[in-house]
Amino acid sequence: MVPGQGGRPMHRTLVTFALFAAAPALAQEGPSLDCAAAESSAEELICEDDALAALDRRLAERFSAALAAAEGLDAGAEEAAAELRATQRGWIGGRDECWQTDGLRSCVEAAYLRREGQLVALWMLEEPAATATYLCAAEGPLELTALYFDTELPSARLEWGDRVDAATLTPAASGSRYEGSFGTFLWDRGEEAIFSVEGGEELACTAG
Repeated sequence: MVPGQGGRPMHRTLVTFALFAAAPALAQEGPSLDCAAAESSAEELICEDDALAALDRRLAERFSAALAAAEGLDAGAEEAAAELRATQRGWIGGRDECWQTDGLRSCVEAAYLRREGQLVALWMLEEPAATATYLCAAEGPLELTALYFDTELPSARLEWGDRVDAATLTPAASGSRYEGSFGTFLWDRGEEAIFSVEGGEELACTAG
């Protein structure tokens, strides 16, 4: 018999390890939220729906990664982390408003996918699948850079001037339209695009 760690038989050590390794997997079958304390119809649904529970776990991991990135900033880390936590609380409140819609499940699922895309794009949690640069007609030429991410709901990081926004793909008659915050959008039509900041003027852009 070959002894394991501490003089114990190796097979007992492996069995013990397997039992401990299985415990987290079992614990991760449910959502990240505490189902015993579910306070909204959205949370109750997540606790009953395996697919939504998996989405909830995935988003919790994305948020943890984003928070780690915020806390690791060279400057303004505390402020960035506080803002991220506040934004997440606001998102949870918005998710819980899904009870007012005709399709609770579809609303909750869409909320999770949009939020995942936003976190990935804003905090660069993945390598972008593609990058494009556009020159947009404005009072002074505006250069826009879009970094595209292959999240389940495709997302994009929009950079112009000293500003950054995250946008997610929405249905469009043609091309690819990415909706960001407060009416900001990029409508990519191949060599041409339309860009608007917070519902303002629609700028004609050409790919650089």
